[in-house]
Amino acid sequence: MITCFDIGGTTIKGAIASGPDAIEALGRVPTPRDDFEAFANAIAGLIDKGGASAGSPIAISVTGVVDPETGRTTVANIPCIDGRDLAGDLGAILGRKVLVANDADCFALAEAFAGAGRGHRVVFGAILGTGVGGGIVADGRLFRGGGGLSGEWGHGTAVATKVSVPPFDIPHFPCGCGQAGCVDTIGGARGIERLHKLLHGLDRPSTDIVTAWQAGDPAATQTVDIYVELVSIPLALTVNIIGPDIIPVGGGLGNAHDLVARLDSAVRKRILRKIDRPLVVPAHLTVDAGLIGAAGLAWSEGVA
Repeated sequence: MITCFDIGGTTIKGAIASGPDAIEALGRVPTPRDDFEAFANAIAGLIDKGGASAGSPIAISVTGVVDPETGRTTVANIPCIDGRDLAGDLGAILGRKVLVANDADCFALAEAFAGAGRGHRVVFGAILGTGVGGGIVADGRLFRGGGGLSGEWGHGTAVATKVSVPPFDIPHFPCGCGQAGCVDTIGGARGIERLHKLLHGLDRPSTDIVTAWQAGDPAATQTVDIYVELVSIPLALTVNIIGPDIIPVGGGLGNAHDLVARLDSAVRKRILRKIDRPLVVPAHLTVDAGLIGAAGLAWSEGVA
């Protein structure tokens, strides 16, 4: 039995997992952001609540980056674990084996074990949320690249500056990673809002833009047409490099199933592999994906 955790900037959620797709929630507690001892105690309290046996392992999904070589986490919104070897430090306090992966990787694991990716050999979990992220699962194992940054198709100067839908010129917006023209600047919720303002001078939430597009609004339709072209090109390149059998899409924009279908059609027209079934699909797991992904991490690493 595994105790698994989904750790965010405000809340720690816990669960007991009897399998990679079978969890029982333990509830949630506030995340201690500035005190590592309090952070470890919060984890220990949920472990005790679940009745896990002494020495049994725990698995954690956390926002941020986890370096697989050093174990160090980069978690800007939780200062007490930022820069720490979280697995090592927490394991020493709790006397347990600790596995840690970031939330995008755990999303991919969750979809591979219990969601849209079940039964597929290579799963690329793509996140279109506030920004753009991703994770790779191959043959039931999480692929951990150098520095813990594999699957990050949202970064690197990849966005086109010419599109086939007028207006033709799209600037490269600066990205929080320090570069410009990243998919992250266009592909997530803030990105489609930025694109809509560029095209039409209107500040509208991404949900309103998608709803207006679904209703046939001409301005929103132009925004979505250009969005699909800009995002499908780098996503198709990612498909050609990774070779996934399925791409579950999570995040807020992943909930717009017809938008995901538009992306799927555009991507399949641009990839080398010819496939007559959907490749880019809505994620199946919109609740507790972090917990299920943490459970999947434990089973994929053979510690369960």
